[in-house]
Amino acid sequence: MRVCNYLELEGQLDRSGIGTAVDQQRRALADTEVEVVTSPWAGGSLPGAVGGTLTGRGAFADFDLAHCNMIGPGSAAVAHFANHHDIPLVLHSHVTAEDFAGSFRGSNRLADPLRRYLRWFYSRADLVCCPSQYTKRVLESYPVDAPIEPISNGVDIDALAGYEARREEYRDRFDLDGMVVFAVGNVFERKGLTTFCRLAQETDYEFAWFGPYDSGPQASSTVRKWTTDPPDNVTFTGWVDDIRGAFGAGDVYLFPTKAENQGIAVLEAMACRKAVVLRDIPVFEEFYTHGEDCLKCETRAEFRDALDELADDPDLRERLGENARETAEEHGLDRVGERLSEVYRDLLSGGTAGR
Repeated sequence: MRVCNYLELEGQLDRSGIGTAVDQQRRALADTEVEVVTSPWAGGSLPGAVGGTLTGRGAFADFDLAHCNMIGPGSAAVAHFANHHDIPLVLHSHVTAEDFAGSFRGSNRLADPLRRYLRWFYSRADLVCCPSQYTKRVLESYPVDAPIEPISNGVDIDALAGYEARREEYRDRFDLDGMVVFAVGNVFERKGLTTFCRLAQETDYEFAWFGPYDSGPQASSTVRKWTTDPPDNVTFTGWVDDIRGAFGAGDVYLFPTKAENQGIAVLEAMACRKAVVLRDIPVFEEFYTHGEDCLKCETRAEFRDALDELADDPDLRERLGENARETAEEHGLDRVGERLSEVYRDLLSGGTAGR
């Protein structure tokens, strides 16, 4: 079974959650019978596709099934090719209008047109994969005219091994001390940036956000405001070369996100046995349980109380962290690989997953 697992703009997305999710798909599939190719183009590149077209060999590589992870013109071209050559097509919904809003400058205005485009684009699939039941409900509301199958993005637990050994190095590098409240990933207002910073202003803990942020014209005014003039106890690290250092340095993972399709960094924090504090939004209901593997909050006062409780009770931090590790293990890449290969086999055999 030869599958094209394609990520358009792969070089630009390598620091994103989408890039991480696709890397994990490919690592998960490495232990299955699936042969993965990462480029749909003849010769492995767009110039090769042009050359193939000019010489009559065709623009596309040879594959049995196409799995696209983005929504741009390259992905649309692959979808068109698959539709017209009876090649099963999987489109992976890493992007919704709901989680696009609150990211870049102007993203809120573009959310409605994006929703209309996504309804058209995802409806071209034989199967739409998405990270959660929540995302499935969102896509059904558009409505997307294709079967939709939730499959966890998973977490690469092995890749995080050794995070403890990097604790002192990263705490020294960013001058962190005491109980460190932290986040990991791109800095967006949608991920709860203002709540993160307001909580820092209202407490005495050290706060650190490990991840890149935009400072150019595409940056939202909110991101520019907080990263340019952060509270005294907030550190924005920018890109870090080893994500294990972030999970080693931090103590309480704070994620007051407003919208999410799953949240890979949450699973990574859990895999590193960190106490996790989340905003109580629908997507987290299907994965995490308040008081067992995390604490969930709705208001800023509740977030503040949760941080104080964790600061005063190291045993609670440890218990939540150990339970969180068990939750992360339920999302291991072995399970992701098994589920993806099962979906592929079903589509290729004309089974119930296909249209």
